[in-house]
Amino acid sequence: MTSPRIRWAGAALGALLLAATAACGGSGDSGTSGSGDKVTLTYRLWDDQQKVGFEKVAAAFKKGHPNIDVTIELLPYDQYWTKMTADAVAGTAPDVFWMTASQFPEFVTKGILADLSTLKLDTSVYNKNVVESYTYEGKLYGVPKDWGIVGLLYNKDAFKKAGVEMPDKLTWAPDGSGSFLELARKLTVDANGKHPDESGFDVAKVKQWGFASWNHYQTQWMNWVNSNGGKLVDKPFGKYVFNDDASVQALQWGVDLVNKYHVSPPATQTNPPTGKVTPMFERGEIAMFPANNALLPFVTPESNFEVGAAAMPEGPSGRSVNINGLSEAVYSKSQHPKEAQELAAFLASPEAQKIMGDEGYVFPAISSLDQGYVDYWKNAKKLDVSPFLEEAQGQTYNLPVVTGFTGFEPKLNQIFNDMYLGKITPKAAADQAVQEGNASIK
Repeated sequence: MTSPRIRWAGAALGALLLAATAACGGSGDSGTSGSGDKVTLTYRLWDDQQKVGFEKVAAAFKKGHPNIDVTIELLPYDQYWTKMTADAVAGTAPDVFWMTASQFPEFVTKGILADLSTLKLDTSVYNKNVVESYTYEGKLYGVPKDWGIVGLLYNKDAFKKAGVEMPDKLTWAPDGSGSFLELARKLTVDANGKHPDESGFDVAKVKQWGFASWNHYQTQWMNWVNSNGGKLVDKPFGKYVFNDDASVQALQWGVDLVNKYHVSPPATQTNPPTGKVTPMFERGEIAMFPANNALLPFVTPESNFEVGAAAMPEGPSGRSVNINGLSEAVYSKSQHPKEAQELAAFLASPEAQKIMGDEGYVFPAISSLDQGYVDYWKNAKKLDVSPFLEEAQGQTYNLPVVTGFTGFEPKLNQIFNDMYLGKITPKAAADQAVQEGNASIK
């Protein structure tokens, strides 16, 4: 669970992955994996902050597995998947590596991931969303690592200045009713101190926006769709269906926050890949910012105001929030399959996950350990992150687990950029996206 989960993934990798099915070889040193032999495994991740925690985890693993050395390999996220694909094609992928739900279908259907059902983990102890995201044809191909969830970060100083408080519950509806829009208006102010519902408000000279509504699927429009009763896909490894009436109404709401109600920055400033919403929040230009809790280690040090956390607004169908978890995957052609699976099993253990949770890196996938993450942020950072945990215990959904997503994502990005700019209607955008998305499914 790291900040890159709220970034757009980049270019398609499907064509290269197709070639990986014919690749041979493996990773690790040239030694054998016989009993008592020294073995070196490569473990790949992308988060430099979590790497510090995993060094402690690797040390704990070493105590029980003295014949296995673990080399931790850090790659920047914008290089991670390109490198992973190239290595899979070449037959030199790392033994164990981080896997995301969006990339999982491409890797598992090409035979790159080892079946980890043989570990016989008690999957009932893990977050169910994470387990579901890495299950294919009834088998587990990634042991649950962690989970992240979208919540509402907010500028407590801006709230105090506006004379408002964050309520226990926010509500929204496509027609603009509910408490959320009302609050966003109070927090949106132009250079002359005017609000969007006041005469003389100048949308071209806004000093502070109440909310950040922008083209980002994980923290934005997918949440609106689900909490309005829409659906993203018909089933895992199925087809996209988010062009129904409820979904289109939700998309319209996200756009209206920008272009009709003027409580969010224009898409010219926020559209990916050049939009910089996170720095805008850090500079105090946005009062409420929907973000995965993984962003906390990056946002809180950069903000010169007190950051608060709250639950996402409830829609007509209640609150439905995205849970996005990582898994630990094992390369199917590892030269050391037994040792690689031993490492994966340890990473899924209470001992390893407690280290990562209690030091505030992630919500552990083992549900009984989640409070350690909350306690860390409360005691060490003076930030109450319990709303994230409370959300996770309610209605949640997974990112679409569909083949072809990595190739479809840039086109989805382009279509919805135009939608937020007002160049295309939400209905037309949804119809086009669903059509092209389903055409990309393999």
